[in-house]
Amino acid sequence: MKMKINLSKVNINPSNFLKRAGYGFIVDRQNGKESYVRRLDSGYYPRFHMYVTESEDNIIFNLHIDQQQSSISRKRHKSEYDSERVLNELKRLKQLIDTNKI
Repeated sequence: MKMKINLSKVNINPSNFLKRAGYGFIVDRQNGKESYVRRLDSGYYPRFHMYVTESEDNIIFNLHIDQQQSSISRKRHKSEYDSERVLNELKRLKQLIDTNKI
């Protein structure tokens, strides 16, 4: 699920914002893509998984939940893209931005 935020509403860069919101930076060893993750419990999975893109005026947060690690035989892993948990997490991030708590 995607959320677009105008850059003028964010007073720090997206990487610092996500770190303060509880996300860690990762780089996929297979394809080199950079992203951010936030664990949902004490294990490595399930976890929120966020890709961030920036344009001239906007930041686009693209969030889903990884349910388990992908394997060599499966290029993709089980994920939730439009669940209530994803929507609630995006609402939490939006509230942090709107209230300037980060």
